[in-house]
Amino acid sequence: MLGRHQAATVRIGFGLVWLAHLLREWPNRRLLYGDTSPWSMELAERLLADNGALTVLPWFGGRLWFELVYHLAVLAALAVLLGWRTRASTVLFLVTVLSLQNRNVFLGDGGDNIVHLMAVYLVFTRCAEVWSLDARRASSGRTGVLLWALLGAVLLVCQLGGFAGTSLDWTAAAFPYLGWAPLFWGLWAVAGLWWLAGRLAADGELRAVLDALATMLHNCAMLVIATEVVLIYATAGWYKVQGSRWQDGTALYYPLHLDYFTPWPGLSGLVGTALLPVFLISYGTVLLQVAFPFTLVNRRVKNALLVVMMAEHVGIAVLLGLPVFSLAMIAADAVFLPTGALRWVGRQVGERGARLGRRVGRIRPGRAPLS
Repeated sequence: MLGRHQAATVRIGFGLVWLAHLLREWPNRRLLYGDTSPWSMELAERLLADNGALTVLPWFGGRLWFELVYHLAVLAALAVLLGWRTRASTVLFLVTVLSLQNRNVFLGDGGDNIVHLMAVYLVFTRCAEVWSLDARRASSGRTGVLLWALLGAVLLVCQLGGFAGTSLDWTAAAFPYLGWAPLFWGLWAVAGLWWLAGRLAADGELRAVLDALATMLHNCAMLVIATEVVLIYATAGWYKVQGSRWQDGTALYYPLHLDYFTPWPGLSGLVGTALLPVFLISYGTVLLQVAFPFTLVNRRVKNALLVVMMAEHVGIAVLLGLPVFSLAMIAADAVFLPTGALRWVGRQVGERGARLGRRVGRIRPGRAPLS
C-alpha cells in the first residue's frame, strides 16, 4: 500500500484545519451558515436547485437543526483527526463539510475549496493504518456494528422520509453521473461486507480480495490527491505569469496595504516598505509554483522545495491573515513528504509523549514532582 504515513498526515492535517475553523467561527456560526446569515436559506435553495450541490441544512431548517449539524461537524472533524472509526467518520466529515460550505458558497479564502476536495478523496483512502485510534484496535467490535446499523437506519430514514429532496436521488448529477444515494449506500454496504468477511473468513479468499481492492482504491485516491496538489500549484503559477503585477514584481505589495489582509498592521507595513524583499518574494513565488511539478523527478530538490513552500504558507498565514488556506495547503503538501521524515517525526512525538506520560504519572496530588 502506497503512502500510509502520508495518508495519515493528510487526514490529521485536514481534520485539524476544519476543526480549528469551526471552533474559531463558533461565535459567528449562525451569521455565517445559520438562520441569521445575510445569504438566506431561500437564496441558498435557489442556488442549490441549479447546481445540485449536497447540503443537509435545508432538510428541516431552523436553528435547532443547524446547531445539530454544526456540532456534528465538530465531532466528525475531531474523529477524523484522532482516526476513530475512520470509515464512518470520514463520510460524516464529507457530509458536514459539504453541508456547511454549500450553505453559503460566498464565504472562504481558497482553503475551503481544498478542504472540500480533500473531504471527498479521504473517504476512499485507508488513512487510519498508522497514527490513529483505529490502528490500536484489534477489531471493530460491538461498537462498530452498532454504529454501522445506526448509520444505515439514519440513511434509510433520510432516503424514504421525503425531506431530503433530490439530495439522495439515485440519478442526480450532483455526484458525477450517479447522485449521492449510490455512493452512501455503496460505502455502507462495503463496510458491512468488510466486517462480515473479517469475522467469518479472516484468512479467506474473500477477505484477501476485499483487502486488495481497498488497497487499489487507496492507491488511486492518493494519486488523485497528489495530482490535485500539482494542478493547484501549476495553474496558480502559470496564471501568475500572465499577471502584470506578478511580472513587475509588485503583486505582494498591494495586499500588504489592504486592511482586510493585514492582521498585524505594523508587521505588514514593515514588510511592505522593503521593496527588494517584496520583489524577490513575488518572483520567487511564481518560480516555485511553476517549477514544482518538474521537481518531482528529483527527490532531494522536491524535498527542499517543499520546505520552502510550507514556510511560505506560514508567512501567508501570519502576514495576510489566511490561516485556513495556509494550513490546508500545508496539509495537502504533506502527501509529498518523505516517509523517512514522517516516521522520524512520529517516533519523536511518541517518545516525548511517553516521557510526558511517565512524568505526569509520577506526580501525585498534593506532592511536588520527584524530579
